[in-house]
Amino acid sequence: MSEEQEYLVTEPRNHVVQFTLNRPKALNALNGNVVSGIAETLNAARDNDDVRCVLLTGGEKVFAAGADIKEFPTQTVSDILLDSRTTHWEAIRSFPKPIVAAVNGYALGGGCELAMHADIIIAGENATFGQPEVNLGIIPGAGGTQRLTKVVGKSLAMKMILACEFIDARTALDSGLVAEVTPKETTIERALDLAETIASKPPLAVRIGKQAVLKAFDMTLENGLEFERRAFATLFGTEDKAEGVAAFVEKRKGDFKGR
Repeated sequence: MSEEQEYLVTEPRNHVVQFTLNRPKALNALNGNVVSGIAETLNAARDNDDVRCVLLTGGEKVFAAGADIKEFPTQTVSDILLDSRTTHWEAIRSFPKPIVAAVNGYALGGGCELAMHADIIIAGENATFGQPEVNLGIIPGAGGTQRLTKVVGKSLAMKMILACEFIDARTALDSGLVAEVTPKETTIERALDLAETIASKPPLAVRIGKQAVLKAFDMTLENGLEFERRAFATLFGTEDKAEGVAAFVEKRKGDFKGR
């Protein structure tokens, strides 16, 4: 927990860390302290073998309504170029373990970008996604133009970014932005169940599986298939593979160590 309690870090399930945005009066706007807190939490989880999955949420009412605009008036071009938040966003982007986002209410601007950094988004029926930065005379600056386009396609991304129009949870599901839509009362619980399920799987296979899926966005099909083949072969040398096969044959639950 931060000193100002602008975010909460808990361990609600086995091998799962939950990061909860906690600025309700500001609709969980992402200020420097919160973005730094997310990066610090993920950096700690990166080297902690007991953490196998991370859940990001803003609670039951709102995920994050964007960046904290109150920080904008005094910022200059050099401030933005040298902003430490670039490093923090990179820590989120490069986190090697799975991230699940539970989104209720607004996920706008930086909030939408944060949700898109997750590997799986579970959205409540009340969720709203958008990139309204053009209204301020700027554009998304934490990957919004790139991630949104790759996921939902050019036309919808252009509408959301240039016209600043929001989409609801069902449209987000239809466009591939989210994996599942739930009643708003059960969004976090469903996301926790999913995170716990992922955390129960062989850690090395999960991490390499995440890496392989992300390669599909960055590589040609030929190169991606080559990466997959090598990763597939590498996992045959792990203790977890031997345990997984033995558990299947013996009809029991596997005991995976991440080795």
